[in-house]
Amino acid sequence: MSAVVRRRFATVDARMDPFSWLATAVVVAIAAILRFVGLSSPKGKIFDETYYAKDAYGLISRGVEWNYKDNGPSYVVHPPLGKWLIGVGEWAFGYQDADSKVSVGGHLFTTAPEFGWRFSAAVIGTLSVLLLVRIGRRLFRSTVLGCAAGLLLALDGFHLVLSRAALLDIFLLFFVLAAFGALVLDRDSRRRRWARALDDGLDPSLPGRAGRPPTGWRTWPWWRLAAGVLIGCACAVKWSALYFVPAFALLVVLWEVGARRSAGVRRPWRDTLLDEVPWLVLAGVLMVGTYLATWSGWLLSDDGYYRLASAYPSAPLSDTPVIGPLVNLFEYHRAAYGFHAQLDDPHKYQSWPWQWLLLGRPVAFHWSGDGACGAPTCASEILLLGTPLLWWSFLPALVALVWLGVARRDWRAGAILLTVAAGLLPWFWFALDGRTMFSFYVAPALPFLVLAVVYVLGALIAPAGGDVGEMAALVPGDAGYERRLVGSVAAGAYVLLVALCFAYFYPIFVGRLIPYSDWLSRMWLDGRWI
Repeated sequence: MSAVVRRRFATVDARMDPFSWLATAVVVAIAAILRFVGLSSPKGKIFDETYYAKDAYGLISRGVEWNYKDNGPSYVVHPPLGKWLIGVGEWAFGYQDADSKVSVGGHLFTTAPEFGWRFSAAVIGTLSVLLLVRIGRRLFRSTVLGCAAGLLLALDGFHLVLSRAALLDIFLLFFVLAAFGALVLDRDSRRRRWARALDDGLDPSLPGRAGRPPTGWRTWPWWRLAAGVLIGCACAVKWSALYFVPAFALLVVLWEVGARRSAGVRRPWRDTLLDEVPWLVLAGVLMVGTYLATWSGWLLSDDGYYRLASAYPSAPLSDTPVIGPLVNLFEYHRAAYGFHAQLDDPHKYQSWPWQWLLLGRPVAFHWSGDGACGAPTCASEILLLGTPLLWWSFLPALVALVWLGVARRDWRAGAILLTVAAGLLPWFWFALDGRTMFSFYVAPALPFLVLAVVYVLGALIAPAGGDVGEMAALVPGDAGYERRLVGSVAAGAYVLLVALCFAYFYPIFVGRLIPYSDWLSRMWLDGRWI
């Protein structure tokens, strides 16, 4: 393989850093502490926990969402996987109003019921930080930039609030991010396959199988198939994950074409479509199968809403064996889609997509003025608000990413931009119909917005004309020393300022009781944040 071709495949092997996992562990530990400390506060169900915590308990106790007040099945409009995961915490730590005793290592610990229904969100929120560190490191070939991405996500108030509440969006974020990470690993493994074949003397200009790497079950795109399962899990949390499916499929095709072009294949587009479309179809089948598997509680029960035709004589349902449950599930989905399509009732905290990155209208999850805080009046609020300095960096970072991506012809910039577009642009279309929307709909795009910021930070630090992930030693007298020094200081100062901004707003991320004047001082856009 020539030196030129070898350089084209240079991004295949992520450079091993013996301290990378230690650095990752530090970032993840910070995220875990922020998400688990005081998780049981505030008491009671906040915002939509009143729905999802109850639905989760129905799933783990009866296999379907259940209305215990009316002793009948609940009509729900979101798939069950996120609620199953919330139910895991309720099963482990209890759901009822009384505190539970949990034995750990022979010692009994008292856990409040709130801890039970918020536990899984905190775990998944922490794991999503871990994922972003490793994905960032893989993308940028830099432990520093990977840890910076994870730390920025850990210190984001929006992510923190979702990680401390029994809502679905943190699970959606996690599975979408995990699917993207699997595709990045798939890209690396497929390019390694081409590199090995070229080293072994493969002539890519030959027609047919003779010009392609050897095949076999070990060379199957296992990570791509795993991505199909993971995006199926994401769809089983919320249907909005479907917006990422065409974006991810396009990434696979573009990356495969790029690998073949780098290897010297004469017709990279034709060969890619012939070789890879069947695997994409199989990944789609796995996605659908995974989605249906998450409905197994409903399919195996006679208690679910719309499950039996005999219980709903006015609905077009069927009790025919095997086919009947699938027909009824389809009708259930059609009814749920009708609900979403007609959701245009005004809401106090609704917002439009063009407001989200500007923090135009955050959602209040909890408010209380009760309690003693050493001041005449007190306030306790949980506000779904992104850390302002970080979020107000997103739009400038996206603009810079477009410029840098075009100038450098960097596949990473294109991948980040495409995933951000998949998470944001569909909502602009729905806004034309006046659909009721909330800022937490942007959640699955959040990790990719953070990656956009980190990409720009990497460009500041990298040597002039070098790769974003190049962290050359700062040696006085070297070419570009002053530019890289200024860039490193600017990037470090930015992360520090985000941390300070996060610390300032921390009380309204976790519902800490503070003097009313202190709370009011944090309402920077008082007409929109109150």
